[in-house]
Amino acid sequence: MTLKFCANISWMFREAGAVPLRYGAAGRAGFRGVEAAFLYEHPLEEVVKAKEEAGVEQVLINMFPGNLADGELGLAALPGRQQAFKDGLELSIKYANALNCKRMHLMAGRVPVDWSREAALPSMEEAFVENLKFAAARLEKEGILALIEPINSKMTDPKYFLNTPQQALGILQKVGHKNVKLQMDFFHQQIMDGNLTNSIKEYLPHIGHMQISQVPGRGEPDTDGEVNYGYVFGVLESVGYDGWIGLEYNPAGDTVTGLEWWRKYMSKAK
Repeated sequence: MTLKFCANISWMFREAGAVPLRYGAAGRAGFRGVEAAFLYEHPLEEVVKAKEEAGVEQVLINMFPGNLADGELGLAALPGRQQAFKDGLELSIKYANALNCKRMHLMAGRVPVDWSREAALPSMEEAFVENLKFAAARLEKEGILALIEPINSKMTDPKYFLNTPQQALGILQKVGHKNVKLQMDFFHQQIMDGNLTNSIKEYLPHIGHMQISQVPGRGEPDTDGEVNYGYVFGVLESVGYDGWIGLEYNPAGDTVTGLEWWRKYMSKAK
């Protein structure tokens, strides 16, 4: 089987300009699918037009994250912000439906500045489970899969609430809804847990999307680093993973030049 890769246009093709302009750049590079983090600063009509002209599938968007300028990075696990979460979800559904996007990452958010993780854990987990139950049912009506992603606390964000795959799986079990799954980013997985081969096999039934980048530099998967992606791709092929894999990495230079690894993989797959 051949793995499917989609370009993350929040990270890639920055040389093309603003995010709407990167749709065309991704399409011209040969991608048939893209994902993006936060599109909400751009008029919806502009984004839809760019996506349609590029002829690409919108594989994934992140839900509205709250006030980024105030340090928010998601609302789903913030106690007392349930209405803000629901309002943000409706805005995100509007974007997803217009883009015909069938996957949405619901970001947990950060532990409040004046709280310790230990003190915040019970109330944040309660809010997270409550909001995910609501969102899973709401998004199911729209044909959109809800996703949660652990973000490592060792390098990327020490205040992010959801930081290990074990914690994520526990949350999924408490939510107990088929329409919310795990988004496994191998960058965060390697930093927090490693054990990639067994993790793929263990978490596969719960995975709804994947993302990759090299560790620790977060560059192209064929750059020097801890993860042998040639081997990882073989494992994913062997277990029959047929979902999308998002390329959430920082290109070392020109995005297209750095895609030599992808061109070699696709050529070999033929």
